[in-house]
Amino acid sequence: MRNPLSKLVTGIEPSGIRKFFDVVNEMEGAISLGVGEPDFDTPWRIREEGIYTLEKGKTFYTSNAGLKELKEEICKYLERKADVSYDYVHEVVVTVGGSEGIDIALRAMLDPGDEVLIPQPSYVSYLPCTVLAGGVPVVIPLQEKNQFRLTAEELEEAITDKTKVLVLPFPNNPTGAIMTKEDLEPIAKLVEKYDLYVISDEIYSELTYGEKHVSIASLPGMKERTILINGFSKGFAMTGWRLGYACGPAVIIEQMLKIHQYAIMCAPTNSQYAAIEGLRNCDDEVEEMRQAYNQRRRFLVHEFKRMGLQCFEPFGAFYIFPSIQEFGMTSEEFANAFLQEEKVAVVPGTAFGKCGEGFLRISYAYSLEDLKIALERLERFITKLREQKGK
Repeated sequence: MRNPLSKLVTGIEPSGIRKFFDVVNEMEGAISLGVGEPDFDTPWRIREEGIYTLEKGKTFYTSNAGLKELKEEICKYLERKADVSYDYVHEVVVTVGGSEGIDIALRAMLDPGDEVLIPQPSYVSYLPCTVLAGGVPVVIPLQEKNQFRLTAEELEEAITDKTKVLVLPFPNNPTGAIMTKEDLEPIAKLVEKYDLYVISDEIYSELTYGEKHVSIASLPGMKERTILINGFSKGFAMTGWRLGYACGPAVIIEQMLKIHQYAIMCAPTNSQYAAIEGLRNCDDEVEEMRQAYNQRRRFLVHEFKRMGLQCFEPFGAFYIFPSIQEFGMTSEEFANAFLQEEKVAVVPGTAFGKCGEGFLRISYAYSLEDLKIALERLERFITKLREQKGK
């Protein structure tokens, strides 16, 4: 019998995030600090609107690009939050989560052999989606000394005559790094200089601390070169509703919509109606969640410092990326030992790229009570490692 599988697909590694949590589910008393999912319920206003639309039988297909009212609200939201204006008719498509937006953007833009620059550590989907779209992923290793921000020098060094797209994953998963306007301006100049396009993944845009999120699409000349990806999973605690969106030049959105039309038809109708309510009336609830995350973030930064665990201060998303290099273990060895000995699951930094070696991703999308218990176990674990190393 011939091999039924695609060599392209079988050559792609599965996500390095999930395997630890398959073990956690079977382990009594275990705490997981690995999943990037808000621990808050979806705001009641949003849930109530979802319930209402079900009761009213609003369960039919929407247009392929999404509900007119939702696209209008997305445009209003981006104008007030990101200082960028879009035409809801031609420049917006509602997707099944931000991940679909990334996938169809790459498929719509790439020809075989086109290079895509992917700063890492970063979200696990960028590289395989590039491969599946026929592109060539080119990794730019980000450095802790730069707080894992992309520098113009790193970008220019990676550009070749085959480069077409730069993925801009900020606020960043897994590091919590952000890019300020001052960071983005030299990046934008290089994008224009080398005639590139940007896929800017801004799914954590609501979750920044101390610095307001800046979209590269808001900089002069960049709206025409940028596909802005966002959604409702993180800031609005709507992971299971599976709703995102992509905004960008009409010429690109038109082709993305074609792929979306054939592969998906439309995003979930019930979720779209609920998201309209979220954009119109849930700023207070989103801010309340952001403040809670910030409290947890400050707690973790303080505790790592007290423990003597090296870690730069993150200013975005709900992750922290401590270094475990002092212990002479790989990230996977540390995470496995920590899970088996102390029943706490964290994600090895290498799940987000080879340059994540020596780091762990810890999510603070968990209660302070769970975080305190987990850190007690972490302190006990690293104290033991330091004692063994000192012998």
